[in-house]
Amino acid sequence: MQTPSVQEQVSPEEWQRRCDLAAAYRLVRLFGWDDLVFTHVSARVPGPEHHFLINPYGFMFEEITASALVKVDLDGKPVMQTPHFINPAGFTIHSAVHAAREDAHCVLHVHSLNGVAVSAQPAGVLPISQQSLFVLASLGYHDYEGVALNEDEKPRLVRDLGSNAFLMLRNHGLLTVGGTVADAFLAMYLFEAACTIQVRAQSGGGALGLIHPSILEGIQAQAAAVTKGLGGALVWPGLLRRLGRVNPGWDV
Repeated sequence: MQTPSVQEQVSPEEWQRRCDLAAAYRLVRLFGWDDLVFTHVSARVPGPEHHFLINPYGFMFEEITASALVKVDLDGKPVMQTPHFINPAGFTIHSAVHAAREDAHCVLHVHSLNGVAVSAQPAGVLPISQQSLFVLASLGYHDYEGVALNEDEKPRLVRDLGSNAFLMLRNHGLLTVGGTVADAFLAMYLFEAACTIQVRAQSGGGALGLIHPSILEGIQAQAAAVTKGLGGALVWPGLLRRLGRVNPGWDV
């Protein structure tokens, strides 16, 4: 599905955010975290307005382009002419987080199989891998309340997320937030990796070795050191190069 370019209609800053967000959608598909058309990644448009970009409903993630993204307000209403529409219910979770967290410029939500599997376990994420420690250092949990259609759920979701970067939606999936699209994507990579490792480790049937709680205390400083303080920006250029080799065309 080809959408006419909107590059000339938006600021350079918005266009860059659109390109990054479209790439994130395609990377979600590339990494196998998508659920047909039923999850969302949203990003705030740079500037004073509370406007956001989200996927056109019905597009497969590998089809999304920068121009196809729909710009909406906090109520999910389009604020720019578009031939596409969004899933208002899908924006319920995202709008709650964006409204409550000025630092959450990107909100990434997936129904990955391993993530949902761990979200159904009462103990949640276990400290059994290095990846799990990065998650556990900034993790909240939100109990399942059905399909996210109820506006009344928003305050509880925001409360459970708090100031964390990771939120496990019980019996539902995973959510990450970041100051950039790259940060939210890297966080989701770690979240899903921790869940995949946990499911595989549990499949062995034996006892699991738990990492000592004292190691968790310094893990955020260690993460900053490993990424040289760049966070997702360290890996994002490489991810875009990989995407360009296998699924180019998101930046139109």
